[in-house]
Amino acid sequence: MARPVNVLSAAALAAALALVAGCSGSGGKGSEGKPGASGSGKGVSTPRMTIGMVSHSGEGDTFWDIVQNGAEAAAAKDNVKFLYANDKEGSKQAELVQSYIDSKVDGLIVTLAKPEAVKAAVRKAVAAGIPVITINSGGEFSKAYGALTHIGQDESVAGQAVGDELDDRHAKKVLCVIHEQGNVSLEDRCAGVRKGFHGSVENLNVDGTNAPSSQSSIEAKLQSDESIDAIVTLGAPMAAISVKAKEQAGSAAQIATFDLNPAVVKLLKAKDVTFAVDQQPYLQGYEAVDLLWLHKTNADVLGGGKPVLTGPALVSGKDVPKLEEYTGRGTR
Repeated sequence: MARPVNVLSAAALAAALALVAGCSGSGGKGSEGKPGASGSGKGVSTPRMTIGMVSHSGEGDTFWDIVQNGAEAAAAKDNVKFLYANDKEGSKQAELVQSYIDSKVDGLIVTLAKPEAVKAAVRKAVAAGIPVITINSGGEFSKAYGALTHIGQDESVAGQAVGDELDDRHAKKVLCVIHEQGNVSLEDRCAGVRKGFHGSVENLNVDGTNAPSSQSSIEAKLQSDESIDAIVTLGAPMAAISVKAKEQAGSAAQIATFDLNPAVVKLLKAKDVTFAVDQQPYLQGYEAVDLLWLHKTNADVLGGGKPVLTGPALVSGKDVPKLEEYTGRGTR
């Protein structure tokens, strides 16, 4: 049976910060009509800020839509102009960080999926007096690069939770599907699964931006190794691809996935996906913007030198009634 993993209550943190900030108001890029961004009453009276975010997202990754929804909701509340840019290539991410430095943003949010590629750019931002918060990936590098804090989940711990759960569900051999080769967080997830699982784990690298190719790779692996009885995907879009590959291969393997979107909730409901790991991406975007605003207006820093954890928690079919509403509005 799926069970939550103890983490710092980011939901409670969000509520507390909302009280500090006051009532909602306008101000975020595209915030009008965004989930969680609306409200009545007078907004904050602090000066207008500009905050930029650079992520490693590839095309079609719905996870980052949810992160942006959270960031835009906080931006609307905090009188912040929110800018977003992404590229799956580390060198391009560094260029995007540099562009925000050149435009003299008031704060910067960066992912560290490929930490070596962006290290110099992040440190340059800090040296220029731009406060940086890292989110989602590469948390172990955040402090060394000069960031105020890191917001996300411990990927190794999350992977171990998945391995433990698969043990409870009597799996023997796991295929761990990595949809972006070289992403340290994805590699940490599979390593965590391997650490928590008592059976065998094999990694499979696929191109997450090419759905037909990914499906073919997974299908071929399942056909060549009938002993695989569990598949772990590391992003929500890959879960649906794995379901199709499993059907085509005639496999009976159970499927677990990291992250949620409306499609995954439907798959949980249909029992095509056994359980999912929720790291609450909405909070990663929301908290990053809100903490940069709090740092600017009140010199606040959270985490005490440790990451602010937004996950993991395991969800299954029993959680679908709640999740259908929240994923439908783009907040889970």
